[in-house]
Amino acid sequence: MKITEIKVFVCCSGRNFVTVKILTDKGVYGIGDATLNGRELAVVSYLEEHVIPCLIGKDAHQIEDIWQYLYKGAYWQNGAVSMAAIGAIDTALWDIKGKVAGLPVYQLLGGKSRRAVTVYAHVNGESIEEVLSNLEKAIADGYKVVRLQCTIPGTEGTYGTLGDKKNYYELQGNRPLPPEHPWSTTKYLNFIPELFKRARDTFGYGIELCHDVHSRLTPIEAAQLGKTLEPFKLKFLEDAVTYENPEGYKIIRNHTTTPMALGEKFNTIWDAKHLIENQYIDFVRTAVTHGGGITPLKKLADFASLYHVRMAPHGAPDLSPICFMAHMHLDLWAPNFGVQEFIGFGTPELNEVFNFQAQLKDGEIYIEDKPGIGVEFNEEAAIKYPYKRSYLPVSRLEDGTLWNW
Repeated sequence: MKITEIKVFVCCSGRNFVTVKILTDKGVYGIGDATLNGRELAVVSYLEEHVIPCLIGKDAHQIEDIWQYLYKGAYWQNGAVSMAAIGAIDTALWDIKGKVAGLPVYQLLGGKSRRAVTVYAHVNGESIEEVLSNLEKAIADGYKVVRLQCTIPGTEGTYGTLGDKKNYYELQGNRPLPPEHPWSTTKYLNFIPELFKRARDTFGYGIELCHDVHSRLTPIEAAQLGKTLEPFKLKFLEDAVTYENPEGYKIIRNHTTTPMALGEKFNTIWDAKHLIENQYIDFVRTAVTHGGGITPLKKLADFASLYHVRMAPHGAPDLSPICFMAHMHLDLWAPNFGVQEFIGFGTPELNEVFNFQAQLKDGEIYIEDKPGIGVEFNEEAAIKYPYKRSYLPVSRLEDGTLWNW
């Protein structure tokens, strides 16, 4: 079964998404997600100028060989742009494989390890009272795991508190440039423990809670936060420190028993290797789209399982429903699955472009047993929503120093 054509689509159906469609001489096609938030067109160029010409005529069934060809054959390995491109190709090939076999992808991976996928909701607010009110609603909706974020008093634009604003266009005014947010570590560290104390005092310990630091602390600051939060028994503290120096997580581990989650910016298993084999983290959060596809994510899950590290894939709104459904298949299969980030099923515009069937019930997601990934892509609808340049924000300390967003 030969690859005859590969198309790339860029649309802005609520957020910018890059979609790859692989067509074959047997009339079977597959789709993959190549979205890289704020650098979408760089991935498009990499695909169109360098990847696609090399794949025409290749056997679409040879998923592993094609992955190795795109990774090792480029010589310049790793990197967000190249791995997003590889991830889309790989996912589309798994979609094709499932359609030819007449099986959902999770069956090709080895079958189900659980009945459904446990997800965690995002709960936020401009004040602790608003967060607690929204948490009460999430619990009533059946969620068993919830991530809490709250605006830090005296700090505008705190990460994770944008509510229903799922893109950053409205923050950029008439100039499509990165919005800038202020940051104060001292204000943050003094405030966040009170958020979780109030949550536990109000709702007890029957609900699992998470929190995302978004890489804004130093290792010893993160250790201090983790230790302060220990009485509130978090499921995990996410992205406490940047990952470039993994020994920072050794410092954290030496000071706190609060579980650590990391990996949404990982591109390969090598990014996670040292952290996993030294058991510095408890959850690895690499996404199919940014981690090179389903092929390497299965290997990452198997490797992580040897060290009691569980999978908790990234699920931000800048990953398309194709990535979401790819995660559903991996999560159903992975014996060491932990929890899946979930931000809802999207806007009407998004669901017009991407058609998929998934049901949320009591904090768990069930999918239909459709062959392949289980997503249909509407090319005509995508054309209605052209690309808009947009960037994630940047952060600055109160004295103007650029900081991690």
